[in-house]
Amino acid sequence: MLDLLIRDALVVDGGGGPPFTASVAVADGRIVSVRREQGVRREQGVRREQGERRRAGGSGTAREGTGAGGREITRGDDGGADAARVIDAAGLALAPGFIDAHTHSDLAPFTDPWMDSALRQGVTTVVVGNCGGSAWPRVGLDGLAAMQQTDVADLGGGWATLDEYLSAVDAARPACNVATLVGFGNLRAEVMGLERRPATATEVDAMRALLDDGLDAGALGLSTGLIYVPDMYADTGEVATVATELARHDGLYTSHMRAEGRLLFKAVRETIAIGRAAGVRPHISHLKLEGGHAWGRAEELLKLVDEGGATADQYPYTAWETDLSSFLPPWAPVGRLAGLLADPATKTRLVAAIEEGEEGWESPVSGSGWGRIVVETGPEELAGRDLAGIAAARGAEPVEVALRLLLDHPSVVVSGHTMREDDVRTILARPDILVGSDGSAVSPEGPLAHTLLHPRSYGTFPRVLGRYVREHPLLTLEVAVRKMTALPAQVFGLEGRGFVTEGARADLVLFDPATIEDLATFAHPHAYPDGVDLVIVNGRVAWAAAGDTGCGRVERAGRVLRRGRA
Repeated sequence: MLDLLIRDALVVDGGGGPPFTASVAVADGRIVSVRREQGVRREQGVRREQGERRRAGGSGTAREGTGAGGREITRGDDGGADAARVIDAAGLALAPGFIDAHTHSDLAPFTDPWMDSALRQGVTTVVVGNCGGSAWPRVGLDGLAAMQQTDVADLGGGWATLDEYLSAVDAARPACNVATLVGFGNLRAEVMGLERRPATATEVDAMRALLDDGLDAGALGLSTGLIYVPDMYADTGEVATVATELARHDGLYTSHMRAEGRLLFKAVRETIAIGRAAGVRPHISHLKLEGGHAWGRAEELLKLVDEGGATADQYPYTAWETDLSSFLPPWAPVGRLAGLLADPATKTRLVAAIEEGEEGWESPVSGSGWGRIVVETGPEELAGRDLAGIAAARGAEPVEVALRLLLDHPSVVVSGHTMREDDVRTILARPDILVGSDGSAVSPEGPLAHTLLHPRSYGTFPRVLGRYVREHPLLTLEVAVRKMTALPAQVFGLEGRGFVTEGARADLVLFDPATIEDLATFAHPHAYPDGVDLVIVNGRVAWAAAGDTGCGRVERAGRVLRRGRA
């Protein structure tokens, strides 16, 4: 007996080919048949229906008691007697579940196990452990817990091995599948603390041994965050030597590079050099061009990425989000800030570095200005305000306001509105650039419910499909879906995922191409998208806009995905 039969959907199968109308059957967590309708008349009718509904201003998003456009999601007969649940998907698109190639949802299975902001976008798999920070080795756990506003004690104090972490994720029964990288920052801090010096040969060997353990446990690869402590203290050779461990395991090297503005092209060359030295293909996290030093050079950037044989992911927004402490140069860690500011000469040097950069290190505000930097966490009265405006109201310089914030709130998070839409579009138009949110799976009821955060956590994938496929056409539906499904599955080695085809794992999303859109904004980020009707994880209905089980959450069916294991 089938678990699910999805009838008459417009299947966008992940491979990049034209959509086709078919019925898809699911049993035991896998797709067991994809039965195409004969001819093209049916597909044309679906497209006409979608266009007419859009022009009429109607929403296809399912409401209470019904599926999209009034369709009941029911147990049924009429050809579906052999299925426990039959879903009439006429007029809707069925795609592989979206794979979020870049997230910071490492602790979400424990703090927000329904992972709502990801799940309700149609995301069925999240890749964690990015930007040099992961839940293992244990040394990095405090920072991750602080980001999620939770206590390490609530997490059982951490995990001695990566396998223990992954087993704990499985035991938590997350709503989405979880796959992880190993953070280089964790490895370095575990071996040598936060010391600002080159690693010795013995220390490098110790880092390689830890990485080997993580890769044996099923990690996808190694990530770096070279603008963050302690990753920023490692030179190119050190990172490359540690990364050589990846080749034996067919692992991936991913990097939040040292620079994304004035020194962007130098940073890309470093990433490519590390990949070549390690004998692996490098992957660039959240590819972008920040500030006036880089604007307008997207085609040049993509050419360099191509020449280096790298892959990359991107989020479809013109703003980033990060710790304000990353505005400090390597010689001025936030823990030493008070002492450094006490010396007038050192303070003068620090202010110049923050605002202008210095040799080998770029300033996040040079070329864009403080008016584009917006406070998200910290003092409640400052949330949502830009640093230039705060400074003007106080009769102070913006850099002084930033330094005071760091002294009082070392973990303050800001967003930077320093990219241009035309550069975002140029990168997004490339069919071989993955989609990754760089966000976290959260919910309006979770620990971050009252925190301003980047809307990408709720809106990334519907934004691509609504804004850049339908409203301001840049991609076809089939190309956009491939960037979110089959392509990341291939790059990250996620066996059996990313396609609607017989034998594939049944991670699926049913959505309305005519109405899907992101609703989250910087002012109101905790807003779910419209147009997603049904999300299926490992063959189980995880979330439904409506149906015989009721609306909303249905079942948490996610699990850990380990590289090379289906």
